[in-house]
Order: sequence, then structure tokens, then C-alpha cells
Amino acid sequence: MRAPRPAAGAALAAASIATLGGAYHLGFGAHSQRFGPFPYTAAVPGEQPVMALTFDDGPNEPWTSRLLDVLGERGVPATFFQVGRCAERHPGTTLRVLAEGHVLGNHSLSHSFSRYLSQPRQREEIAGGAAVLHAITGRRPTLYRPPWLCHWPWVLRSVVASGSSVVSGTFAHPLEVFQPSASRLSAGAATRARPGAMLILHDGREARGGHRAQTVAAVGPLVDRLRSRGYGFTTVDRLLGVAAYR
Repeated sequence: MRAPRPAAGAALAAASIATLGGAYHLGFGAHSQRFGPFPYTAAVPGEQPVMALTFDDGPNEPWTSRLLDVLGERGVPATFFQVGRCAERHPGTTLRVLAEGHVLGNHSLSHSFSRYLSQPRQREEIAGGAAVLHAITGRRPTLYRPPWLCHWPWVLRSVVASGSSVVSGTFAHPLEVFQPSASRLSAGAATRARPGAMLILHDGREARGGHRAQTVAAVGPLVDRLRSRGYGFTTVDRLLGVAAYR
């Protein structure tokens, strides 16, 4: 069999990349609805545009506490999707989230990508994260945002079977993980704001912590910018009209 000509090889490579990209979008895309409802926005009645700020991968100190300071100064409620292993390290921060009027969501037990291979249905991750948060707070969150927004059909079925409500959102900035300047983060997030949107930011990185100074510094200017455009802020459960705790 003759080897493919360079042009043919390039075409095959491009087709393979496109196929992989399409598969990734279906199972991990923030706005993909291919396998069932994966809410990333909500209809907002009334005249004032309202949206939700959400924070994933925490608690992570000192950044989560500094973020809570910023939100408290501006009177903004937010939704924190926390990783069980991180909450075990910083239970006082998890309690502070609730004490200051924010909503707590489940973001798995360990935020480990290998668990999608060893536990593709994610039942243990969903239940384990909820159990840790319940042990710390006495409340069992029903909002669940899967790590990396993985929503293959078997993951969605596990979320439903657990009695939880799956939640997606819109990434505030595609490069946030690399911590670009706070001004870039704030400006980029503001362009993605829409009435009913659930903006995704991160106060941690997976279950490993991480430096989030630029994200924390971006949140105040982002709130101020959106308020100047008439926006109000609420929590995910209120946007979607679902219970936050069971």
C-alpha cells in the first residue's frame, strides 16, 4: 500500500482534528445540549438584567477568602462549586461561604480526570463531593457542575439519579487558567455577560490550589462595570428556579 501523499496526509490529519474537536464539543462544550439539558443560561423576567457569578475548584486559600472580601464589600451573592477534597482542607472557608449568603454547589470529590476513566459514570465523585460538603455544613447541595463540564449521557444520568441539578455556564475568559492581567480578565468577562448568564470563574485549579490573584483582582472591576450597565446579581438556584439544597 502506497503511503498517502503529503497533501492527502494533511487532509486526513485535519479531518481527524476536526472529528476530535467535534467530539470534545459534544461532551465538554459549555453550551452543548446534545445529550440532554445542560443549563448555561436562564430566561430573566422583568426589566433589570440579572446574572450569576460562579466560582469553581475551591476553596483555595488565601484566594477564596480574598474573593469573599471583594464580594462582601459590593454586596454581591455568588455560587461556589466546591471540590470535596479542597473543602476538607479548608472547612472554615466553606462555612464562611454559607454564612455570608452565598450558595454552595458540588464540583465532585476529587476533580481528577482519571476518574472519568476508572469511574465513567461518576457516581462516586458526585456522591462523595456531596457527602463532604454535607459533613462540613449540615447541608447537601443539589447543584452539580461536573469537572471540565463533562456531560456525557452516563454522567448526566448519574447526576439525575443522585437527585442533583446539573449546571453549566459560560467561561468568563478562555485564558483564565494562565492568569492574564486582571484588566484583561475583567474586560473579557464583561463581553460575555448576558441577562441570565452564569459566568464561570475559578478560585482554585482542579484540586491542587493554585495562584488566583488576577481572578480576585478582576472581580471587583467586573462587578462595577456590569452594574454601570444596569446588571444585578443573583445565584444559580434562583436563576434556574431549583432548590440549592436537599
